[in-house]
Order: sequence, then structure tokens, then C-alpha cells
Amino acid sequence: MAESGLPAGVALPPPPRAGEGEKGCGPSARREDLPPLPRAGEGGGEGVDVGTAEGDEVAYVVEAADAGLRLDKFLALRRPEVSRSRVQRWIEGGAVTRNGAPARARDAVQAGDTVALAEVVDPEDSAYAPEAMPIPVVWEDDSILVLDKPAGLVVHPGAGNWSGTLLNGLLAYDPALARVPRAGIVHRLDAGTSGLMVVARTIAAQTDLVRQLQERTVLREYWALVAGETPPSGTIDAALARDPRNPLRFRVSESAHARPARTRFRRIRTWTLESTGSHGSCLVSWVACRLETGRTHQIRVHMESIGHPLLGDPVYRRHLPATCNGQSWLGHQALHACRLALVHPRRRETMEWFAPPPPDLRELMRSLGATEAELSAPHPEGPAEIAPLSRGAGRG
Repeated sequence: MAESGLPAGVALPPPPRAGEGEKGCGPSARREDLPPLPRAGEGGGEGVDVGTAEGDEVAYVVEAADAGLRLDKFLALRRPEVSRSRVQRWIEGGAVTRNGAPARARDAVQAGDTVALAEVVDPEDSAYAPEAMPIPVVWEDDSILVLDKPAGLVVHPGAGNWSGTLLNGLLAYDPALARVPRAGIVHRLDAGTSGLMVVARTIAAQTDLVRQLQERTVLREYWALVAGETPPSGTIDAALARDPRNPLRFRVSESAHARPARTRFRRIRTWTLESTGSHGSCLVSWVACRLETGRTHQIRVHMESIGHPLLGDPVYRRHLPATCNGQSWLGHQALHACRLALVHPRRRETMEWFAPPPPDLRELMRSLGATEAELSAPHPEGPAEIAPLSRGAGRG
């Protein structure tokens, strides 16, 4: 491990050319001026008539160049910020008329037609609304914001979670993030995982961070509690795909749709957990994991695949001993993103942050035998070298 905090031998991205990157220097500098995002209903491209609004209804007049288009395609072109499937739902729900009459998605529009859309409030419409909430900021300047996400907080709006997400909180914390795609979020943590995340505060910073993630030069280290005694160290190189039997799960797979995934780990401590019931004892290992790729549920799936599922994981529980399975210390998986290192998008300096486990996980680890000094240190004792694990072992 190099002193910079990045893996040895990793080449850093080149510095920006003159005139590129964010403006200003330091937290007091003014953030880069960015063009505002278009409001709903604003232009869909050159030559497009965006229509006139009457109350909550927007009307579009079909031009000769658009004659013959399907109605749903015509509206999708006029509303590029809305998906075509969402436009089709509007039409099916009766929110769209053609020349004052109900219409179907497959109907062809003609020159001179008037297509009227009564604005529909979908759950997605509130997905990007600011919501005040505590944002545990670890460090920030005009380019990036590093935070310590609590377990239980969903990062990005989606089905079943259109509000109350980290994205909503970020928009309230810094309204200027509305000008950055996805409010500056460049990577995610599972809802039940706590720990460090970086958020870009400008488009230039977001572009640079995404490139670093793609080039795998961002160091992301996690602490996990897993069942059993793991090897001292290893590398799990096993592709992941969605489980066809359960769309909420992922699994190790050799299918054509599987995506490459690679996790390195090292064991820090192993303790014996004594059961208060009749199940006997079981071993629990504290491991540090580093991601070389960033697939959904990657650490959870990989550790389960080699016979060491995470304690508290509600989904990936194969090979979990009854003693561990019967415990209810946590309401989420015992996984915490403790270290983050990257090249600052504007300063071009390597920066590193450490966040100790949250109180619930910290209390569990102390009850197992971890010391306060170990839990507060970014580099606890453990094998420095990470030896490769065979592909067969990686599949469990």
C-alpha cells in the first residue's frame, strides 16, 4: 500500500488542463457557474414547439415534420425529461387528448393536431424534492462532500422509496446540487450498509470522480462481521448476476449476463460466540474488504459464496450457523464503509478519510472482543498481503 492510500502501482488521472475544473480555491470560493436544468415542459430540441400552458394543461401543436408519428413518441420528443413508458401511462390514464378527444398511444398524429396534456403527479415527481434531514458530513469544500451514511438510509429514489432518501437530504443541504445530475451522487451503498460516500458538487468534479471509479483508482475499504473463520486473506474473483428465482437477490454466475466482480479481503480478528440457548458456539470473523469493482450487494454475495455470510444480513444467509442466525444484535447487515481514498478533482492531491463503525455495530464488536483502539484506527493489525483465492473457492 502506497503512502498515498491508493494501491501500489496505480497511475493517477492526469491533472486538468488550464481552464478546466472548478473555479475558486478552498471552501470559501464561489462554486462553478453551471447552466440551470430545464424545467418540466421546456424545449425538446431545435424546431420543437413546446406549446402553451393553460392552468395545469399543456398543449402542443403538431408540425408537418412530425406528421405520422405515434402519439406516445410525439409526446416523448416534446418531453425528453420523461420516459416513454411514463408518457404511455399518462395516455392510458386519460391525461392526454388529441383535438379534444381521448387518444391512444398508437394513434398517428397529423399536422395541425392539438395534443393536450393534463399534468399528472406521479410518485417520481417528488423524487427530487428537497427534504431536510441530518447529513453527517465528514469533510467538504466547493468541489466534493464526504459523508458518513447511516444504516437504514436509502441513497437514491426508486420504487417504494420515492422520498426520504439521501438524495432528497442532499438537495436540502445544498440546493445548488440540483444543477448536478443525481445531486452529485457517483456511487452508492446498500440501504443497510453504513459508511463513507463522496458526492460531487459540480459537474466537473462528478465527471472526474466517475472516471476515477471506472479506472478503479478509488480505494474503498469496508469492515464486516462474518460467520466462521475466514482464510487469513484472499481475493474473490466471481462474476455476479441477478438471481432469476428472486429478483431482489444477486448470485455468483457464469451466465452471459453476469458482470465481473472482484473483492479482496483480509481477516483482522476471529472470536468465539457462545450461544445462550442450545445451539452451541460459533466463530465470528472481523474482515476488511476492498472493492475492485462496485456491483450491487458485491461483498454480501461474495462472502456468502465462500461460506462466510455477514451477520445480520436479511437476504444472504446461506451457511449461517444457528447460533449466529438466532441473534438479533442488528437490524441490518454488519457492514461499514470505513475508508475512502481518492484524488481530489480540483486539487489533484490524494485524500483519505476514515470513519469508525456506527454505535450499534461498534457496541457489537466491543462485546465480541474488539478494543476501542482497534475500532478507532484506520489500519488495524492484520495480514498486509492479500493472496489470491482460487476461482472454485470463490464460488462456495
